[in-house]
Amino acid sequence: MEPANDTLLTGKRCSLGGPLQNSRSAYIQLTLATLAFAVAFAAWGIISPLSRLIQSDLKLDNTSIGLLIAVPAVLGLLMRIPMGILADRFGGRKVMTGLLLFLLIPIGFLGFATSFWTYVLDGFFLGTAGASFAVGIPFVSRWFTADRQGTALGIYGVGNIGTAVSVMLMGPLCSCVERQGTFWTFLIPVALMAAIFWLFAREAPGLTKPPPLGASMRDLVRDPRAWHLAMFYFVTFGGFVFFANYLPQLLSDWFPQDRHDATLQAAMFTVAATLARPIGGWLADLKGGEKVLLWVFAFVVVTRLLLAWQGLGQNIAIVTDLLLVVGVGFGFGNGAIFKLVAQYFPKETGLISGLVGCAGGLGGFLPPLIMGTVRHQTGNYALGFVLLSTLAAFCLAILLANAPLTRVPTATFGTARRSEADLEPFPRARL
Repeated sequence: MEPANDTLLTGKRCSLGGPLQNSRSAYIQLTLATLAFAVAFAAWGIISPLSRLIQSDLKLDNTSIGLLIAVPAVLGLLMRIPMGILADRFGGRKVMTGLLLFLLIPIGFLGFATSFWTYVLDGFFLGTAGASFAVGIPFVSRWFTADRQGTALGIYGVGNIGTAVSVMLMGPLCSCVERQGTFWTFLIPVALMAAIFWLFAREAPGLTKPPPLGASMRDLVRDPRAWHLAMFYFVTFGGFVFFANYLPQLLSDWFPQDRHDATLQAAMFTVAATLARPIGGWLADLKGGEKVLLWVFAFVVVTRLLLAWQGLGQNIAIVTDLLLVVGVGFGFGNGAIFKLVAQYFPKETGLISGLVGCAGGLGGFLPPLIMGTVRHQTGNYALGFVLLSTLAAFCLAILLANAPLTRVPTATFGTARRSEADLEPFPRARL
């Protein structure tokens, strides 16, 4: 943890002597990073809105289509840690631009896909888009002081709305230019965003070389806070990715007569979760991220059990309302978690963002497989939701176990110092 510094907390100057933090330039960079993240996430989600059409054309069962929907999360899962490390060492401008340029390859080849395994292979490499989040977190956090990082990173997380853009656009585009042309259309915004980010994005002044990677990894293994945050994000962001990608399939199975409504509901869920994220970050700035997470996980347990109940006999009005409030809960949790990442690990934000983001990617990969298999074996989704609710209950237990050690800062933001102990609700492991 960096030493307390009045200028760091008040936002008058960067702690390393650079221009103003929390300034107009900081918000310009936040905007650019959010747009780049949104474009990458839009590319990440271009397969799932067409899952029913692909399933029909290729005669796939529910387990196979669940695998196809889940596969883009795999490479995003694997690449988030190295991408975060690269962002720590080379800066977000170079790494984000390179990532966007790479995405042009799998997007282009999707237009030529004609078999299940071709889609799976292209979807695997398309998953690189999911690593964009770990690049933007350190890029954005260094532009803001500690008391505003939760809000700023929550705003950056609004880039998740890119998946809603995919859900809304892929169907109408497919009607106009067929499936191949629909994929190729996405080459334009991705290439344009890569050029804009390279030309206008700037690193925060005073960017320093992080600690040696070997030492950082050793510290990471010994620090339980990193693994707690990873588990929390496994549930919150993994839940967001699962619902955002699987809802068209889930709702089409539950309400086959309302397929248009299924697509619209998936987009509404994504928007609700995305817009709640800055509020979650703001609440974490105000009350402490761990307090926000206590309420979030209690809420997730209850709502997933209610969805399990609906899995035995669906009512479209109840399901619609449940999905919207579930999205809000996930958004609050996602915003609070990355407030804690930047707070606990200011010098290794990229590495920890990669680890936590990796866990979130895994959280998005497993639920579609679980739900597809449960549906195939039992004929409904009830048991799947019960299994997923136990993960949220485990996170709640971790938070409650640490609650007696939790200390929430009481200093007025921007006017007083906060000690390292104040900023560490979860204590480091005693070695």
